[in-house]
Amino acid sequence: MNFGLTEEQQLIVDTTRAFVENELYPHEAEVERTEHLRPELIRELQAKAIAAGLYAANMPAEVGGAGLDTLTWLLYEKELGRANYALHWTCVARPSNILLAGTDEQKERYLYPCIRGEKWDCLAMTEPGAGSDLRGMRATAVPDGPDWVLNGTKHFISHADIADFAIVFMASGEEDGPNASGRGKRKKITAFFVDKGTPGFAVRDGYRNVSHRGYTNSILEFDDCRLPASQVLGEVHRGFEVANSWLGATRLQVAATCLGRAERALGHAISYAAERQQFGQKIGKFQGVSFKLADMATELKAAELMVLEAGWKYDAGTVTDQDMAMAKLKATEMLAFVADEAIQIHGGMGLMDDLPLERIWRDARVERIWEGTSEIQRHIISRALLRAVGG
Repeated sequence: MNFGLTEEQQLIVDTTRAFVENELYPHEAEVERTEHLRPELIRELQAKAIAAGLYAANMPAEVGGAGLDTLTWLLYEKELGRANYALHWTCVARPSNILLAGTDEQKERYLYPCIRGEKWDCLAMTEPGAGSDLRGMRATAVPDGPDWVLNGTKHFISHADIADFAIVFMASGEEDGPNASGRGKRKKITAFFVDKGTPGFAVRDGYRNVSHRGYTNSILEFDDCRLPASQVLGEVHRGFEVANSWLGATRLQVAATCLGRAERALGHAISYAAERQQFGQKIGKFQGVSFKLADMATELKAAELMVLEAGWKYDAGTVTDQDMAMAKLKATEMLAFVADEAIQIHGGMGLMDDLPLERIWRDARVERIWEGTSEIQRHIISRALLRAVGG
């Protein structure tokens, strides 16, 4: 493995970081204060991101994206992750790569407009009674002649308020085989495209979230929502296969953005420790502070190596679920540690909103929950370890 960046990778890192610092940082205070992204600001920053070649950079070149390999994409995500989440995710959008699983007609209707910045997508799996246990979902899709009828509720659906359509996963039947508890039958899942404005489909305000202000979540309600068969994404009853084939790297995306925020927090802590004086000397001279910096830097380096190795293995076709689970687990828990220590080094000022540290600290909490909780990641890792010896 070559640990050095290519010229192209370094250019992408430098370009993305400059965009984040010059175009996104100046608007963080407004978004944090108002918990809202103004539509005109979204369009302004979106146009700048498109002009800079940073928009939809996760997509293959043949469909209009930047065609980044996984490792380079993670370097790009790390730089974007330094900024307020709502700003970088909405204004420098990365459409879900599950859109690549669509038919040619579906790509024309959904994929390409997202890449051009004309539409936004959202992904709807989670339900009030089924979080980590996706097979436990209760929202249903029932065939009715040539159509499907959807009923049920989804929640915690990110940025559904501005999305033009949702990619929705519904229980569409049952099959023999153990469920999560090891008993009975398990649900079959089918994925659907549902356009906003479809009769029987409503988007409600979600919950106020302590993490990622301005990055909204919504409740989706389906009440006899009728869809033609052409709205099925992938094959009927094969929704899990679609998700597993196209969404595997999303945990690495979460991990990479955590690296960026942790690096920003560590940078503030180092600068403060080198400038702040107490008892006649810089506080960085005190072992209690300097050892914190050493531990923060070491944990960040370890997490970064794990994330980038997983990206490298993803491109080589050798990555495992265990690799991605370890990277996500380490990076998210590292961010919580680094953010907390950075505040401790700053003392009371660390909790004031003059600095981004209290935001980074708050935002860090959700990373150990979404895209698979830390407990789910540990389950994946331990299961792989035990399976290797027949356990």
